[in-house]
Amino acid sequence: MTLLDSLKEAQKDAMRAKDKLTLKTLRMALAAVKQREVDERIELNDTDVLAILTKMVKQRKESITSFKSADRQDLIDIEEAEIAVLTRFLPQALTSEEINALIEQAMAETGAANMQDMGKVMAWLKPKVTGRADMGALSGSIKAKLA
Repeated sequence: MTLLDSLKEAQKDAMRAKDKLTLKTLRMALAAVKQREVDERIELNDTDVLAILTKMVKQRKESITSFKSADRQDLIDIEEAEIAVLTRFLPQALTSEEINALIEQAMAETGAANMQDMGKVMAWLKPKVTGRADMGALSGSIKAKLA
């Protein structure tokens, strides 16, 4: 079963359970997938759907930061609930030890020795960590090791 099929099945389950928040969140995710399919005239695979879900989670985390500065707990609660729904479809997050091991492996295989090789390391890592690690934090870790 593809990730898109899983989203559609979860949407049906949410309809049956009358879970409005889950249903709303899944409809947003499916709409984003459909929009990209229509815009690019392609059928998305699991990697593409995963990238969309990851982007949606990242957007919600950024919104939470903004809402915290505005002291809007009601909106923070909604965003956190949406993140919880979306993360059910994301793969298990990597631990910091696993990330460090992957960075070491990438540096060894690409021959990276300084900051000019950052792009090589990121290109090697990106397909392996998409949806499983925060790319911003990963970038910071790579910079620290290459510096």
